[in-house]
Amino acid sequence: MNIHEYQAKEILKEYGVAVPIGIPAFSVEEAVAAAEQLKEKGASLFVLKAQIHAGGRGKGRTVKSGAKGVMLCKSVEEVRKGAEDLLGDTLVTIQTGDAGKQVQRLYVTDGVDIDKEFYVGVTLDRAVGKNVIMVSTEGGVEIEKVAEETPDKIIKEWVEPGQPLYPNQARRLAFALGLSGDAFKKAVKFIMALYSAFDKTDASIFEINPLVLTPDNDILALDAKINFDDNALYRHPELKELRDVTEEDPFELEAGKFNLNYIKLDGNVGCMVNGAGLAMATMDIIKLAGGEPANFLDVGGGANVETVKNGFKIILSDPSVKVILINIFGGIVRCDRVANGVLEAVKDPEIAEKVKGVPIIVRLQGTNAEEAKKIIDDSGMNVISAVLLKEAAQEVTNAIA
Repeated sequence: MNIHEYQAKEILKEYGVAVPIGIPAFSVEEAVAAAEQLKEKGASLFVLKAQIHAGGRGKGRTVKSGAKGVMLCKSVEEVRKGAEDLLGDTLVTIQTGDAGKQVQRLYVTDGVDIDKEFYVGVTLDRAVGKNVIMVSTEGGVEIEKVAEETPDKIIKEWVEPGQPLYPNQARRLAFALGLSGDAFKKAVKFIMALYSAFDKTDASIFEINPLVLTPDNDILALDAKINFDDNALYRHPELKELRDVTEEDPFELEAGKFNLNYIKLDGNVGCMVNGAGLAMATMDIIKLAGGEPANFLDVGGGANVETVKNGFKIILSDPSVKVILINIFGGIVRCDRVANGVLEAVKDPEIAEKVKGVPIIVRLQGTNAEEAKKIIDDSGMNVISAVLLKEAAQEVTNAIA
């Protein structure tokens, strides 16, 4: 689960991680009031930030006004003008794609003087099964670019499972940033607090980019990205409340209601598969066949009538879908039951109307696969059976030709 920057910084503050003063705003007047409040606390410059679930806001531009997603304002009136330009407009960044995201929330922060910019991030290193904390002197730019072009500038410390991040590890990371004196001590404290927050909230990623050093030797999180592990949210009901469903794909939200793992893609072939690995292989074979997957949809182990019906409804809600490929391995569930479930789902009046003109290709392998194929072949319905994945791919090619 992603959250907004202002929410992330509130969490960081709870764990003693230093962040600039900032106030969220949901209207132009709230943004102005926030700037006036910060001015009373001594701020002379303000940073106005669009709050969307995507990076690259500083370089992004809104569609109508052409405003930047992050802007430095020298007065309260400039904050007002910036808020008017941003709110309700669509911000396009390198991560949103051409569609962009509508700006519905803002964050007004104190304009901090910056001496140096760094990067620090915490995540799970799946290759070794340990949490890893990374720092780099190359802050303020995409860390992916740094990793690709100058990987030696990313310094890592791994944390043993069940163990905390030890102070000597934090000191090595702070030293790698070239810090000394008070800045070094504050960086060590910052890194220790950041890892504690990551660990205790069951997060999947904490990313501070940039982490800044001020002329007064303060260490602050100028920006913050946090993503939580959905599977652990039951332990953190207070974090679950931070979810902003307006930032999520409506198809994915609908699929979540039926416990379907769905991700919207940009292609024309709808996929319904059981198992993430098989889903990935299915998408690969679709691309090799000359098509483009319209979605990732994992129905899980129990592909029953209701599951298949709900899967159809989600897939057919996407107008770009021209053909549907169902690829199910019958291990826990028998293939003949899946075949009957598919046919029953297609007969549903709501689905039958939407599926007209959309070929459905079904490949069932595993328990009772032969019986399943016969059920489909004898149905007299516009459902095509396939045995091999290659055959299914060929039918996809024929359908989209």
